[in-house]
Amino acid sequence: MSDYIDSKEAKRILKENRKAIKALEQRRRVEAAQSKPVRMAEPDNILEFDDLHTWFYTDVGIVKAVDGVSFSIPKGKTVGVVGESGCGKSVTSLSAMRLLAQPQGQIVSGEIRFALPAPLQPVNIAALSDIEMRRIRGNNIAMIFQDPMTSLNPVLRIGFQLDEVIKFHKEDLQQKGIVTDFSKEGIRQRSIEMIETVGIPNAERIYESYPFELSGGMVQRIMIAMALQAAPSLIIADEPTTALDVTIQAQILDLLRELKSKINASIMLITHDLGVVAEMADYVVVMYSGRIVEKGRAIDIFKNPAHPYTRGLMKSKPSLVVSTSSTAGKKERLYSIPGRVPNPVAMPDYCYFRDRCEFAGHECNGEYPVEHALSDTHRVACYRGHICKKI
Repeated sequence: MSDYIDSKEAKRILKENRKAIKALEQRRRVEAAQSKPVRMAEPDNILEFDDLHTWFYTDVGIVKAVDGVSFSIPKGKTVGVVGESGCGKSVTSLSAMRLLAQPQGQIVSGEIRFALPAPLQPVNIAALSDIEMRRIRGNNIAMIFQDPMTSLNPVLRIGFQLDEVIKFHKEDLQQKGIVTDFSKEGIRQRSIEMIETVGIPNAERIYESYPFELSGGMVQRIMIAMALQAAPSLIIADEPTTALDVTIQAQILDLLRELKSKINASIMLITHDLGVVAEMADYVVVMYSGRIVEKGRAIDIFKNPAHPYTRGLMKSKPSLVVSTSSTAGKKERLYSIPGRVPNPVAMPDYCYFRDRCEFAGHECNGEYPVEHALSDTHRVACYRGHICKKI
């Protein structure tokens, strides 16, 4: 496929995009008005992605950022979503929060079922109206964004931004019994308590500070405090330890683990760091080019990785080698997966990883492999997954 398109082709793509986006938005309005009853596939799940397709209608064609993703997050558990940059991790989470860059970004099909606290019935986030979604976002589902320095408004004080969450969700917080005093001083005290909860000393001074006056680790803690203001049942943490030094990373992970237990929440942890996943996650989902290639319990994935891509990710992680007389002077080159990710605008009709796979065989020339079970808790989308598991 050429990297360049002429003006005639660009106009055709633009016209088709407008038509498709208009149809999708009209369908969403109809679905929001109908409000069909939703039932969770498993009552113990807090969130279920069911054949989710999230596409971006760009000037050069349709980018299928998430293309048929299905997995669930059990109540009180942590699910780690891993993969290379651009594999669809963040887009999956933004779909759950309905924070896609519209109108280009659209949930084309599939369901995102979320279990609201009893006695409320589950909802399909993909079909909710914007008004209904605003009540859930920040109240029942909260997100810790990837770059805290750009997620907070630099010209507003920390306290103002924390107070804003309480004011917006006043009715819900009152029903939960989390905040009873909504006076200016009552809201201020709640925000200061949350700053103290995430382990920041001198909370009153921090409350009056601006984001640029704080370190990266402190700003990340403020983002966690903001996410926990309304005691959500699901926390989506998108690369919560990015750009932080190792010591602060450990503190942030310990804090997330402690607060998760305190409010009995579930966590969707998005990262490319397998060390973080091994430490935090109960279940692991491995994504590649918008699709899930392997999923299961953390022990299944780390003990018996079945997909060649999962094995490649694990081999790419640097390991500590103790120097001995036999290894002195030798440097082991860090493994990198050969080849490159296929063009997202023109994905192949066979396994997306085939051209990079060292285990590829003649059976891999067929259509994209369907997901199959290796055990009750371990699934893989690979023709040769059973072979890779034994190696």
